[in-house]
Amino acid sequence: MFTILAVAGVLAVGGLMFIVMTGRKKGSDPSAADGGEPDKRKKAKNRDSAIKNATKRLTANPRDVDALSALGDVYYEEGDWENAYKTYETLLEIGGTAQGVNEFEANLRYAQAALKLGMSNEAYKGLSTARTMRQDNFEVNFNLGSLEFQKKNYEKAIQLLQSARAQNPEHPPTLRFLGHSFFRMKKPKEAMTFIRKAIELAPEDKESLYTLAECYYEANQTDQALKIFGHLRPDPVLGAGACLTSGIINTEQRNYIKAIEDFEIGLKHQNIKPEVLIDLRYRLATTYLRQNEIGKAMPLLKEIQAFNPSYKDVPILLSKYQELNANKNLQIFTMAPSADFVALCRKIVMTYYPRAKVKITSIAVNKNEWADILAEVDTAKWSDLVMFRFIRSQGSVGELIVRDFHSHLKEVKAGKGICLSVGSFSDEAKRYTEARLIDLIEKDKLSALLNSVDSKAQAQAAGVRSKRG
Repeated sequence: MFTILAVAGVLAVGGLMFIVMTGRKKGSDPSAADGGEPDKRKKAKNRDSAIKNATKRLTANPRDVDALSALGDVYYEEGDWENAYKTYETLLEIGGTAQGVNEFEANLRYAQAALKLGMSNEAYKGLSTARTMRQDNFEVNFNLGSLEFQKKNYEKAIQLLQSARAQNPEHPPTLRFLGHSFFRMKKPKEAMTFIRKAIELAPEDKESLYTLAECYYEANQTDQALKIFGHLRPDPVLGAGACLTSGIINTEQRNYIKAIEDFEIGLKHQNIKPEVLIDLRYRLATTYLRQNEIGKAMPLLKEIQAFNPSYKDVPILLSKYQELNANKNLQIFTMAPSADFVALCRKIVMTYYPRAKVKITSIAVNKNEWADILAEVDTAKWSDLVMFRFIRSQGSVGELIVRDFHSHLKEVKAGKGICLSVGSFSDEAKRYTEARLIDLIEKDKLSALLNSVDSKAQAQAAGVRSKRG
């Protein structure tokens, strides 16, 4: 009872202040006295009279339903949501014991005022109660459906929004929430139907356009998705996300140049969400690595590490590619096209034995995994056929590959074998070569060879020129 009296008192004072403020505004506007809009003046007079009368009645009886309803009508129509909320809250408190309260209207208006004030829990309560009284009201179904969407109760949202759509088929927000609900439920084809219609009725809804592109992507209609994402790339709000998804699609299709363009444009946007920003950097860096552009990838990976030291596989990538970035020949050995890789291997063979005469007799490449080079080597102390196998894998090389190499040695009748890997050799592989004329060269020794091969080749060429001279 005390609560009702207090609220009624506030409403009464509010009503009087409303009249005073309205009167001041009228008095300060000469045009109101000079004529021009008699209907508006009449309406304002009626409103002031209604508030004054309701205020007097509430002073005498704080539970006067008619007075509260009259005040509620005025506040609701004027958009005075705070006073409207308090008025209908009071009506609902006394509704169970007093006659004459339109409980459906009170609950609906209480909920709508609460929505305007950002009080979603109170709005949900009022709408749910109103729906127990009437299930065919558009405002109830739409607003309750939108609240269920916000709560991520997408099945309930769809049920309510379908009811709202039956009452108003051309209402863009209803179609919009329906489409977005279906999309959240991983039903892109159903979502497209409603989102396309919503965009037709409200073309300025770019968020729905973005979701439509996501629907196309989920439905494997990537051409349509790329077209929309491309259109949204410059958008200051959605552009970074559009660039990210467009780049992901192009990466999946191995259109790496286009993907790089997408990610680079995305990073030019301002005020990017942190999770989008770090993903743009990561995907741009890894796409650069696919293109063997390590120098461009490294700064991006370092930026990511500074922001989030454990992000995905960034620590592993940095550890792996920092060395490659510092050693161009190591890059060629592990990542370059086959022709460049073989050319580097030839240099190593020609300079492997100091002051030796070397003649390469055959080269065989196995699926870009390794290269076998057979050479005639003539030194001051010995001459023999030597087979070199250069393995590009950075992992551990097992016994099977070494056995295969040994079989190849016997086929070509080579006297010695040199097996070089940028990774390591397993214990089984090492044991297999203990009694055989095969040397295993692991990463450290190979890196040293790669660091010195160019200078050795230059010195060898200079020696040949001096002899000729």
